[in-house]
Amino acid sequence: MTGKLWLMVGSAFAGLGVALGAFGAHGLKKLVAPETVATFQTGVQYQMYHAFALLVVGLLADRLGAAGQLNGAGWSFLIGTLLFSGSLYALVALKAAQKAGLGGIGIITPIGGLFFIAGWILLALAIAKKMA
Repeated sequence: MTGKLWLMVGSAFAGLGVALGAFGAHGLKKLVAPETVATFQTGVQYQMYHAFALLVVGLLADRLGAAGQLNGAGWSFLIGTLLFSGSLYALVALKAAQKAGLGGIGIITPIGGLFFIAGWILLALAIAKKMA
């Protein structure tokens, strides 16, 4: 992807994070237990962190060129957010709808976390390579 596209994705994730955070702080409290709201807020928190990471990837891609590791970092942050935060949102939605336990979707969250870690490592490698 180009720097512009990473900036657009990061901005979209940040805006969505604000909207989801507001829903979690206000509307969700009426539907689920406080610990479930905390799970949702963890998803929002990590989504916001990685929205900013995608903005950094976009800025660096424009400055340094969209190298393989830099694009790999962006893709890792994108996939990690979808899997990690998305699975937490889904877990909360299932609890709100069914008042049930985690079910089988809980395994997706740690996979998303691994993508976050890969993204940070690839970002560091891209910076080291381009700024050496």
